[in-house]
Amino acid sequence: MKASDFDYDLPEELIAQVPLEDRAASRLLHLERQTGSIHHRQFRDVLELLESGDLLVMNNTRVSAIRLFGEKPTGGQVETLLLREESEGCFRAIVKPAKRLRIGAKIEFPGGLQGTVTAEHEGGQRSIQFETQEGWREALAAHGRVPLPPYIHTVMHDGTRYNTVIASTPGSAAAPTAGLHFTEEILDQLDKKGIKLAQVTLDVGLDTFRPLQVDDLIDHIMHGERCEVSQLTADAVAACRGRIIAVGTTSVRTLETFATGRRALRTGSEESRLFITPGYKWQIIDGMFTNFHMPRTTMMAMISALATRDSVMAAYREAVNLRYRFLSFGDSMLIL
Repeated sequence: MKASDFDYDLPEELIAQVPLEDRAASRLLHLERQTGSIHHRQFRDVLELLESGDLLVMNNTRVSAIRLFGEKPTGGQVETLLLREESEGCFRAIVKPAKRLRIGAKIEFPGGLQGTVTAEHEGGQRSIQFETQEGWREALAAHGRVPLPPYIHTVMHDGTRYNTVIASTPGSAAAPTAGLHFTEEILDQLDKKGIKLAQVTLDVGLDTFRPLQVDDLIDHIMHGERCEVSQLTADAVAACRGRIIAVGTTSVRTLETFATGRRALRTGSEESRLFITPGYKWQIIDGMFTNFHMPRTTMMAMISALATRDSVMAAYREAVNLRYRFLSFGDSMLIL
Protein backbone atom coordinates (compact mmCIF):
# COMPACT_ATOMS: atom_id res chain seq x y z
CA MET A 1 0.00 0.00 0.00
CA LYS A 2 0.99 3.63 -0.45
CA ALA A 3 1.25 6.44 2.08
CA SER A 4 -1.10 8.37 -0.19
CA ASP A 5 -3.78 5.76 0.58
CA PHE A 6 -3.97 7.27 4.08
CA ASP A 7 -4.09 10.92 3.04
CA TYR A 8 -7.01 13.23 3.70
CA ASP A 9 -7.64 16.95 3.96
CA LEU A 10 -7.34 18.15 7.57
CA PRO A 11 -8.40 21.79 7.99
CA GLU A 12 -5.97 23.49 10.35
CA GLU A 13 -8.77 24.98 12.43
CA LEU A 14 -9.85 21.46 13.47
CA ILE A 15 -6.52 20.77 15.21
CA ALA A 16 -7.34 21.19 18.91
CA GLN A 17 -4.91 23.61 20.55
CA VAL A 18 -6.00 23.19 24.17
CA PRO A 19 -7.56 20.33 26.13
CA LEU A 20 -11.14 20.50 27.26
CA GLU A 21 -11.53 21.43 30.92
CA ASP A 22 -13.44 18.21 31.49
CA ARG A 23 -11.48 15.22 30.19
CA ALA A 24 -14.61 13.21 29.44
CA ALA A 25 -16.51 16.01 27.67
CA SER A 26 -15.16 15.08 24.24
CA ARG A 27 -17.17 13.57 21.45
CA LEU A 28 -16.81 9.91 20.55
CA LEU A 29 -17.07 8.50 17.03
CA HIS A 30 -17.87 4.81 17.22
CA LEU A 31 -16.84 2.89 14.10
CA GLU A 32 -18.16 -0.67 14.04
CA ARG A 33 -15.22 -2.79 13.03
CA GLN A 34 -17.15 -5.47 11.18
CA THR A 35 -19.85 -3.44 9.42
CA GLY A 36 -18.28 0.00 8.98
CA SER A 37 -21.33 1.64 10.58
CA ILE A 38 -20.62 5.01 12.18
CA HIS A 39 -22.26 6.34 15.36
CA HIS A 40 -21.73 9.75 16.95
CA ARG A 41 -21.74 9.78 20.72
CA GLN A 42 -20.21 11.41 23.79
CA PHE A 43 -17.15 9.92 25.48
CA ARG A 44 -19.08 9.12 28.65
CA ASP A 45 -21.06 6.62 26.56
CA VAL A 46 -18.15 4.20 27.05
CA LEU A 47 -20.08 3.06 30.11
CA GLU A 48 -22.76 1.74 27.75
CA LEU A 49 -20.49 0.53 24.95
CA LEU A 50 -18.22 -1.63 27.10
CA GLU A 51 -19.57 -4.81 28.65
CA SER A 52 -18.94 -6.83 31.79
CA GLY A 53 -16.03 -9.18 31.13
CA ASP A 54 -14.25 -6.81 28.76
CA LEU A 55 -10.61 -5.93 29.43
CA LEU A 56 -9.34 -2.39 28.92
CA VAL A 57 -5.58 -2.02 28.41
CA MET A 58 -3.96 1.38 28.95
CA ASN A 59 -0.43 2.74 28.63
CA ASN A 60 0.77 4.02 32.01
CA THR A 61 3.76 5.99 30.72
CA ARG A 62 4.22 9.51 32.05
CA VAL A 63 5.50 12.48 30.08
CA SER A 64 8.68 13.44 31.89
CA ALA A 65 10.54 15.20 29.07
CA ILE A 66 11.17 18.93 29.41
CA ARG A 67 11.60 21.45 26.59
CA LEU A 68 14.13 24.13 27.47
CA PHE A 69 15.49 26.99 25.40
CA GLY A 70 18.98 28.45 25.86
CA GLU A 71 21.88 29.95 23.97
CA LYS A 72 25.57 29.42 23.40
CA PRO A 73 28.06 31.97 24.76
CA THR A 74 28.30 33.29 21.18
CA GLY A 75 24.59 34.10 21.22
CA GLY A 76 23.36 31.24 19.03
CA GLN A 77 19.97 29.89 20.05
CA VAL A 78 19.68 26.31 21.32
CA GLU A 79 16.54 24.21 21.74
CA THR A 80 16.78 21.17 24.00
CA LEU A 81 14.35 18.42 24.84
CA LEU A 82 15.50 16.78 28.05
CA LEU A 83 14.38 13.16 27.74
CA ARG A 84 15.60 11.57 30.95
CA GLU A 85 18.07 12.13 33.77
CA GLU A 86 20.94 9.65 33.41
CA SER A 87 22.74 10.70 36.59
CA GLU A 88 22.59 13.63 39.00
CA GLY A 89 22.06 16.69 36.81
CA CYS A 90 23.04 14.89 33.57
CA PHE A 91 20.26 14.54 30.98
CA ARG A 92 19.98 12.69 27.69
CA ALA A 93 18.54 15.30 25.33
CA ILE A 94 17.58 16.03 21.74
CA VAL A 95 19.24 19.29 20.77
CA LYS A 96 18.93 21.72 17.87
CA PRO A 97 21.19 22.58 16.12
CA ALA A 98 22.94 19.32 16.99
CA LYS A 99 25.83 19.74 14.54
CA ARG A 100 27.07 22.82 16.37
CA LEU A 101 26.90 21.30 19.82
CA ARG A 102 29.90 19.05 20.24
CA ILE A 103 31.43 17.67 23.42
CA GLY A 104 32.50 20.54 25.65
CA ALA A 105 30.00 23.04 24.24
CA LYS A 106 28.46 25.32 26.86
CA ILE A 107 24.78 26.28 26.97
CA GLU A 108 23.30 29.04 29.10
CA PHE A 109 19.65 28.67 30.10
CA PRO A 110 17.22 31.00 31.90
CA GLY A 111 17.30 31.12 35.69
CA GLY A 112 21.09 30.94 35.83
CA LEU A 113 21.16 27.33 34.60
CA GLN A 114 24.33 26.31 32.80
CA GLY A 115 24.94 23.07 30.94
CA THR A 116 27.84 21.36 29.18
CA VAL A 117 27.62 18.76 26.41
CA THR A 118 29.45 15.70 27.75
CA ALA A 119 28.59 13.04 25.16
CA GLU A 120 27.20 12.65 21.64
CA HIS A 121 24.64 10.06 20.60
CA GLU A 122 22.79 9.06 17.43
CA GLY A 123 19.76 10.95 16.21
CA GLY A 124 20.98 14.40 17.27
CA GLN A 125 20.99 13.42 20.94
CA ARG A 126 23.48 14.69 23.48
CA SER A 127 24.21 14.25 27.16
CA ILE A 128 24.02 17.60 28.96
CA GLN A 129 25.48 18.05 32.43
CA PHE A 130 23.95 20.90 34.41
CA GLU A 131 25.84 22.74 37.08
CA THR A 132 23.96 21.57 40.15
CA GLN A 133 24.16 24.65 42.29
CA GLU A 134 21.46 25.17 44.93
CA GLY A 135 18.02 25.69 43.41
CA TRP A 136 18.84 24.31 39.98
CA ARG A 137 15.91 21.89 39.94
CA GLU A 138 13.53 24.69 40.89
CA ALA A 139 14.91 26.80 38.03
CA LEU A 140 14.52 23.89 35.63
CA ALA A 141 10.89 23.42 36.68
CA ALA A 142 10.19 27.16 36.40
CA HIS A 143 11.62 27.63 32.92
CA GLY A 144 10.99 24.23 31.35
CA ARG A 145 7.97 23.70 29.13
CA VAL A 146 5.75 20.71 28.46
CA PRO A 147 6.97 19.13 25.17
CA LEU A 148 3.77 19.47 23.18
CA PRO A 149 3.58 18.16 19.58
CA PRO A 150 4.69 20.59 16.84
CA TYR A 151 1.13 21.15 15.60
CA ILE A 152 0.09 22.61 18.99
CA HIS A 153 1.11 26.25 19.19
CA THR A 154 -0.05 27.09 22.70
CA VAL A 155 2.31 27.00 25.68
CA MET A 156 1.54 24.70 28.60
CA HIS A 157 3.55 24.89 31.81
CA ASP A 158 1.43 22.51 33.86
CA GLY A 159 1.89 19.02 32.44
CA THR A 160 -0.93 17.45 34.46
CA ARG A 161 -3.46 17.77 31.64
CA TYR A 162 -0.97 16.28 29.16
CA ASN A 163 -0.81 13.07 31.17
CA THR A 164 -3.40 10.37 31.73
CA VAL A 165 -4.89 9.83 35.17
CA ILE A 166 -2.99 6.52 35.47
CA ALA A 167 0.39 7.93 34.31
CA SER A 168 3.03 6.53 36.64
CA THR A 169 6.13 5.41 34.73
CA PRO A 170 8.33 8.33 33.61
CA GLY A 171 10.09 8.23 30.26
CA SER A 172 7.85 9.65 27.52
CA ALA A 173 8.44 12.64 25.28
CA ALA A 174 4.75 12.65 24.39
CA ALA A 175 1.50 11.47 25.94
CA PRO A 176 -0.51 8.39 24.95
CA THR A 177 -3.33 10.76 24.07
CA ALA A 178 -6.15 8.25 23.58
CA GLY A 179 -6.08 7.80 27.35
CA LEU A 180 -6.48 11.50 28.13
CA HIS A 181 -10.28 11.20 27.98
CA PHE A 182 -10.54 8.74 30.85
CA THR A 183 -11.23 10.11 34.31
CA GLU A 184 -10.82 8.34 37.64
CA GLU A 185 -14.61 8.43 37.97
CA ILE A 186 -15.15 6.67 34.64
CA LEU A 187 -12.52 4.04 35.41
CA ASP A 188 -14.18 3.43 38.77
CA GLN A 189 -17.60 3.05 37.13
CA LEU A 190 -16.19 0.65 34.53
CA ASP A 191 -14.67 -1.43 37.31
CA LYS A 192 -18.00 -1.61 39.13
CA LYS A 193 -19.59 -2.80 35.88
CA GLY A 194 -17.14 -5.70 35.70
CA ILE A 195 -14.73 -4.23 33.15
CA LYS A 196 -11.15 -4.92 34.17
CA LEU A 197 -8.16 -2.62 33.63
CA ALA A 198 -4.66 -3.79 32.73
CA GLN A 199 -1.60 -1.65 32.09
CA VAL A 200 1.38 -1.72 29.73
CA THR A 201 4.21 0.75 29.30
CA LEU A 202 5.50 2.27 26.08
CA ASP A 203 7.63 5.41 26.10
CA VAL A 204 6.29 7.58 23.30
CA GLY A 205 8.96 9.17 21.10
CA LEU A 206 8.76 12.31 18.99
CA ASP A 207 8.96 10.30 15.76
CA THR A 208 5.36 9.36 16.49
CA PHE A 209 4.26 12.69 14.99
CA ARG A 210 6.28 12.47 11.79
CA PRO A 211 4.40 11.68 8.56
CA LEU A 212 5.49 8.74 6.44
CA GLN A 213 8.58 9.81 4.49
CA VAL A 214 8.20 7.18 1.74
CA ASP A 215 5.22 6.46 -0.46
CA ASP A 216 5.53 2.67 -0.52
CA LEU A 217 4.83 1.36 2.98
CA ILE A 218 7.20 -1.55 2.48
CA ASP A 219 10.08 0.95 2.48
CA HIS A 220 9.16 2.55 5.80
CA ILE A 221 11.46 1.91 8.76
CA MET A 222 9.77 2.19 12.14
CA HIS A 223 11.46 4.09 14.94
CA GLY A 224 12.03 1.99 18.02
CA GLU A 225 10.13 2.62 21.25
CA ARG A 226 10.80 0.90 24.57
CA CYS A 227 7.81 -1.04 25.85
CA GLU A 228 7.07 -3.39 28.71
CA VAL A 229 4.49 -6.02 29.67
CA SER A 230 4.14 -7.34 33.23
CA GLN A 231 3.10 -10.80 34.35
CA LEU A 232 -0.05 -9.25 35.84
CA THR A 233 -1.09 -7.95 32.41
CA ALA A 234 -0.19 -11.20 30.65
CA ASP A 235 -2.37 -13.08 33.15
CA ALA A 236 -5.26 -10.63 32.67
CA VAL A 237 -5.13 -11.07 28.89
CA ALA A 238 -5.07 -14.86 29.17
CA ALA A 239 -7.98 -14.85 31.62
CA CYS A 240 -10.21 -12.46 29.67
CA ARG A 241 -13.42 -14.01 28.40
CA GLY A 242 -14.83 -10.79 26.97
CA ARG A 243 -13.31 -8.37 24.49
CA ILE A 244 -9.84 -6.87 24.81
CA ILE A 245 -9.88 -3.16 23.99
CA ALA A 246 -6.61 -1.27 23.82
CA VAL A 247 -6.49 2.43 24.65
CA GLY A 248 -4.34 4.05 21.99
CA THR A 249 -1.93 2.95 19.30
CA THR A 250 0.88 2.64 21.86
CA SER A 251 -1.03 0.05 23.86
CA VAL A 252 -1.82 -1.77 20.62
CA ARG A 253 1.83 -1.85 19.56
CA THR A 254 2.93 -3.11 22.96
CA LEU A 255 0.37 -5.89 23.15
CA GLU A 256 0.96 -7.11 19.62
CA THR A 257 4.75 -6.85 19.99
CA PHE A 258 4.69 -9.23 22.96
CA ALA A 259 2.08 -11.60 21.48
CA THR A 260 3.06 -15.25 21.25
CA GLY A 261 -0.33 -16.46 20.06
CA ARG A 262 -4.02 -15.71 20.38
CA ARG A 263 -4.44 -13.94 23.74
CA ALA A 264 -1.01 -15.08 24.85
CA LEU A 265 1.73 -12.65 25.91
CA ARG A 266 5.34 -13.03 26.94
CA THR A 267 6.58 -10.60 29.55
CA GLY A 268 9.58 -8.31 29.86
CA SER A 269 10.92 -5.15 28.27
CA GLU A 270 12.17 -4.57 24.73
CA GLU A 271 12.25 -2.07 21.88
CA SER A 272 9.34 -2.39 19.48
CA ARG A 273 9.64 -1.65 15.77
CA LEU A 274 6.35 -3.29 14.88
CA PHE A 275 4.65 -1.66 11.88
CA ILE A 276 0.99 -2.68 11.64
CA THR A 277 -0.59 -2.28 8.20
CA PRO A 278 -3.76 -3.61 6.55
CA GLY A 279 -3.63 -7.39 6.32
CA TYR A 280 -2.06 -7.76 9.77
CA LYS A 281 -3.20 -10.84 11.70
CA TRP A 282 -4.33 -9.66 15.13
CA GLN A 283 -3.30 -11.75 18.12
CA ILE A 284 -4.51 -9.85 21.17
CA ILE A 285 -6.95 -7.00 20.65
CA ASP A 286 -10.57 -6.91 19.52
CA GLY A 287 -10.93 -3.13 19.43
CA MET A 288 -9.28 0.12 20.38
CA PHE A 289 -9.81 3.70 21.46
CA THR A 290 -7.81 6.25 19.53
CA ASN A 291 -7.74 9.96 18.78
CA PHE A 292 -7.93 11.34 15.25
CA HIS A 293 -4.52 11.20 13.58
CA MET A 294 -2.50 13.22 11.10
CA PRO A 295 -2.76 12.21 7.42
CA ARG A 296 -0.14 9.84 5.97
CA THR A 297 1.00 8.43 9.32
CA THR A 298 1.72 4.96 10.66
CA MET A 299 -1.24 5.34 13.01
CA MET A 300 -3.61 5.72 10.05
CA ALA A 301 -2.22 2.48 8.63
CA MET A 302 -2.70 0.74 11.98
CA ILE A 303 -6.34 1.67 12.48
CA SER A 304 -7.03 0.74 8.85
CA ALA A 305 -5.73 -2.72 9.70
CA LEU A 306 -8.23 -3.05 12.54
CA ALA A 307 -11.24 -1.89 10.54
CA THR A 308 -10.76 -1.36 6.79
CA ARG A 309 -9.12 1.50 4.96
CA ASP A 310 -12.40 2.42 3.27
CA SER A 311 -14.39 2.50 6.51
CA VAL A 312 -11.67 4.48 8.32
CA MET A 313 -11.44 7.07 5.54
CA ALA A 314 -15.24 7.35 5.46
CA ALA A 315 -15.26 7.92 9.23
CA TYR A 316 -12.59 10.60 8.90
CA ARG A 317 -14.52 12.39 6.15
CA GLU A 318 -17.58 12.41 8.39
CA ALA A 319 -15.52 13.63 11.36
CA VAL A 320 -14.17 16.53 9.30
CA ASN A 321 -17.64 17.41 8.02
CA LEU A 322 -19.07 17.36 11.55
CA ARG A 323 -16.17 19.46 12.89
CA TYR A 324 -14.70 16.96 15.31
CA ARG A 325 -11.58 18.12 17.17
CA PHE A 326 -8.43 16.41 15.86
CA LEU A 327 -5.07 15.16 17.17
CA SER A 328 -3.66 15.10 20.72
CA PHE A 329 -6.19 17.34 22.48
CA GLY A 330 -9.02 16.34 20.16
CA ASP A 331 -12.00 14.00 20.30
CA SER A 332 -12.03 10.22 20.63
CA MET A 333 -12.74 7.34 18.29
CA LEU A 334 -13.69 3.79 19.21
CA ILE A 335 -13.15 0.99 16.69
CA LEU A 336 -15.06 -2.02 18.01
